[in-house]
Amino acid sequence: MCGCALLLQFPEILSLNVGGTFFTTRLSTLRRHEDTMLAAMFSGRYHIPQDADGRYFIDRDGHYFGDILNFLREGELPPQELIRAVHREAQYYSIGPLLEQLEDMQPLTGEKVRQAFLDLLPYYRDNLERIVEIAKLRAMQKKARFAKLKICVYKEEMPITPYERPLFNSLRFERSDSEAKLFEHHCEVDVSFGPWEAVADVYDLLHCIVSDLAERGISAEQQCIGVCDKHLINHYYCKRPIYEFKITWW
Repeated sequence: MCGCALLLQFPEILSLNVGGTFFTTRLSTLRRHEDTMLAAMFSGRYHIPQDADGRYFIDRDGHYFGDILNFLREGELPPQELIRAVHREAQYYSIGPLLEQLEDMQPLTGEKVRQAFLDLLPYYRDNLERIVEIAKLRAMQKKARFAKLKICVYKEEMPITPYERPLFNSLRFERSDSEAKLFEHHCEVDVSFGPWEAVADVYDLLHCIVSDLAERGISAEQQCIGVCDKHLINHYYCKRPIYEFKITWW
């Protein structure tokens, strides 16, 4: 007697209910790529619930499922403005070929390049959270619509005077350990970003900060209000740029 479980049988034409949105497609379309969640779901090895009208139910927002089906049917890719959203759905359904193609398109390719830069600043996400928390606390304390923070963004690890700068062509230069300690200090600001070694400059990082806050629905404006004028040693002063960020809450 065989102990193997019998595979469930599906009709070739399937009616689907994806989070309340209805679709009709072929079984072979859902099985187009073997290593996907959809191929596994409709392999016959798993029970899939059906709604009152007999449609196979997938408990997922169906807004972008049509784009998933169009790729499985004909390899069609979504318009650029939907790429991020469809990419999230492709991740859920584990559709590798679609993920690969989407990740080679904008804006996802640009995000990969940007992330390569941000990986140089392992504290970046933590600092972003600090900005939000400080701004929220100040606005609530003052019962104000906005809050202002001082943020230092600097690229060089140690200060370079105008007289030194022409002598150095690399992104950083070395001083002895004893000399380096003479320049160690913390600027009197709320949050500090830096240093890093990359072609991307201070303005690129400022753009990242503002755009990432905007992704969270937080409006931020920034302007340079001067430099840190802390005297370090001899004729050296810090000179790291200080930016005022204005976070508007409503």
